[in-house]
This record gives sequence, structure tokens and C-alpha cells, in this order.
Amino acid sequence: MKNMITHDSASRRFEIVVDGYKAYVEYNVCNNTFDIIHTIVPQEIGGRGIARLLVETAYRYATDCGYHRKASCSYAAAWLKKNE
Repeated sequence: MKNMITHDSASRRFEIVVDGYKAYVEYNVCNNTFDIIHTIVPQEIGGRGIARLLVETAYRYATDCGYHRKASCSYAAAWLKKNE
């Protein structure tokens, strides 16, 4: 599933389509800080670890770009707390 995640930099999103449903994380970059502001996974495809994969992919990108990581989204904040 990981290789199906795409980065839409114009929309500031990492996205994946599973079973016809689109899940995504949305982010902002300001002052060299990468901030995940929304993690959206439709209920129909929930419980499969999709949010985790999206957040991990987005923060890996942020790290590779040299950004500081921040989370305005509660899911991303919990992920950061567990993985920092």
C-alpha cells in the first residue's frame, strides 16, 4: 500500500486511494516547519493503518527536506509523541 501514496505538492497533500476512497494528510510549511494540519481517512477504509502510513510518509518527506516537524492534527500529534 505504501507505494500507492502520492504527493500532491500543489495541494500540500499526501494521498492514497483504497477501494475507491481517498485518504490524505494535508500540511503547511512555514518558517522551515512542516505542519500536518489534517489526517482524513474515510470510515469505509478505516482500521487498516492508512493514517499511520500517510503520516509516516509525510514526516519522512519533511525530514528529508530538512524541515522541523509539527502537528496541528491530533492524530499526527499522537504519532509524533510516540515516534520522536
